[in-house]
Amino acid sequence: MELKVYKLDGSESGETINLPEEVFELENPNEHLIYQAVRTYLSNQRQGTHKTKERDEVRGGGKKPFRQKGTGNARRGTSRSPLMVGGGTIFGPRPHTYKLKLPKKSARIARKSALSLKAKGNEIMIVEDFSFESPKTKDLFNILKSLKLQGKKTLLLIGDKNDNVYKSGRNIEKLKVKISDKAATYDLLDNKMILLQKSALEPLCKSLIN
Repeated sequence: MELKVYKLDGSESGETINLPEEVFELENPNEHLIYQAVRTYLSNQRQGTHKTKERDEVRGGGKKPFRQKGTGNARRGTSRSPLMVGGGTIFGPRPHTYKLKLPKKSARIARKSALSLKAKGNEIMIVEDFSFESPKTKDLFNILKSLKLQGKKTLLLIGDKNDNVYKSGRNIEKLKVKISDKAATYDLLDNKMILLQKSALEPLCKSLIN
């Protein structure tokens, strides 16, 4: 697949790039592995620190709340019963890990499948490399505007760590900036368009080709 390279002003540079077939043109993208990769990613974002107090952990309740007979109520030995207001929780949540693991080979296939689906839907655009001497949100917004991507949920993939580009993009609504070979399957799918810097293509492909 051939894609045009765009300048920062939105015009065509006249250059084209061939996308590797083994990454961007899988004949049968594996949607089940995509599901597993997304599920693993979202599960691993959970802290697992949820906690409620059960009966033996609630303070108080040493005194019998009312007499055994004559009230018309059920017999109560403690006000900390789960059936009483202020009592403990029955089978409440306990802190535990939600950590899941996906084999590296499966994760690679999932990412390639996601990229193939995006390429098939014409949702990948390549732009010339750019950087800033200091964080410039307005400059990055103008680049997106020139490429007609303003207001669209966009993933900007850069070739290497660049704090100025990252800081320029973190306050732009619907824009996420990621290093290309670090983007997860979820990142690749959770957008309307992938904007790929020219220098980001090589490390992305290198991380996916055995």
